[in-house]
Amino acid sequence: MDRRCRQARAVLRAGRPVYGVNTGMGALSGVRLTEAEQRAHQRNLLLARATGGPPWLDEADARALLAVRLRTFLSGDAGVSAALCQRLADVLHAGVIPAVPRTGVGCAGEIVPLAHAFGPLCGIGRVLAPGGGTRPAGGALREHGLPEFALGPREGHALLAGVPGATALAIRRLADARALAARMEQAAALSIVAASASRDPYREECARGDPVLGQVLGRLRRAVGDPAGPTALQAPVSFRVAGPVLTHLRRAGNGLAGAVGRALSGVTDSPAFLSGAFVGTAGFHGLDLAAHCDQLTAALAHAAEVSAARIHRLLDPQVTGLPAQLAAHPGPDTGLVTVHKRAAGEVHALRRLAVPSTVGLIETSGGQEDVQSFGWEAAECLRQAVRHGHAVASCELLTGYRAVTFAPHLVPPGCRPLVDSLARVIGPIDADRPFGEDIERLTVASWPGAAAPE
Repeated sequence: MDRRCRQARAVLRAGRPVYGVNTGMGALSGVRLTEAEQRAHQRNLLLARATGGPPWLDEADARALLAVRLRTFLSGDAGVSAALCQRLADVLHAGVIPAVPRTGVGCAGEIVPLAHAFGPLCGIGRVLAPGGGTRPAGGALREHGLPEFALGPREGHALLAGVPGATALAIRRLADARALAARMEQAAALSIVAASASRDPYREECARGDPVLGQVLGRLRRAVGDPAGPTALQAPVSFRVAGPVLTHLRRAGNGLAGAVGRALSGVTDSPAFLSGAFVGTAGFHGLDLAAHCDQLTAALAHAAEVSAARIHRLLDPQVTGLPAQLAAHPGPDTGLVTVHKRAAGEVHALRRLAVPSTVGLIETSGGQEDVQSFGWEAAECLRQAVRHGHAVASCELLTGYRAVTFAPHLVPPGCRPLVDSLARVIGPIDADRPFGEDIERLTVASWPGAAAPE
């Protein structure tokens, strides 16, 4: 790192214009800075750009941001010192975590949240307090024996460059979405069993030419087994399309994983120190990450809609042959009809989140920044989509569990571990009760097999 840093600083000493180092930023890039101005400029860059506010990223998300920027610094593209990399490692080790805004990022690139993320290295801004809230960064550094970091040439600008935030948030949300996809798969299997749906759509031959679909159908077959009772010639569509819908969700996650890999290994600095020169790039745009976050959010919204449709069908005696609304005593008891209404509300919220974040550009900075990808907002929509999706999956698990406890046939061996786990969380349902409490317990519960392999 220091060898690349020395090479980069030798180029800077030659005096040619390098954006953000010996020039102003944005619409002021035509202003050349004196040597005295350059010395103060790198720290100044982290001041006025910190225009965000709460809600803040949680500790794990903020730590991920710092770790990703450290990881991308190691390519040498930024031309920063080993000392700066070591300081990032030091603050992670010490648990000094910056207060970084979760939303309200309307810039090309990520300069607003990154000013909040990295200003604390220099004693600027605020960090998360142990008991909640925030506190001044300078005091937190002193408590851990860390002096305010003195930025070298280009290092302040480098801390505002790239897409470490969208990358880190995408990594975190991808893990969350994959766990949700596994739970949705389990819920779908339980509903298929509860409705005694025909197993034809899950046959191995139905996945010809599509190995991902083949994996999903294989897991569904192992879970649902053969039907234990009479089945209709065709189940409702929401049951028949479970495989393709869940497969699309898996594929959308794989697409985001590919975008993350490209962000970690590609050129995201601008200017980047490439082949001995500083080169302006478009690596800050982050469209790849934003678009794949949007795609995964849309896939979650569709999967949740299909899940909610299955819930509705499970309440219908004409589909299942079970008591209306899965009530212990239909009429005196309401049963689970309002569980479906909870799912409908969660789906409605998901639909609003599925509007692409990458559409709707706003001109800023006197026209110098006339395009944004809104990758930060795309990742936030995905975070919220996962939360709503978990609620829908919990509603389907609760409904499916209630249905199989009514059904006269035995639960197939592939679904028995899931039903046993649900029984421990939910317990017997003898009459109406506040089912929202069951939904919340299911949403936070974990059990074996909840994460299917990729």
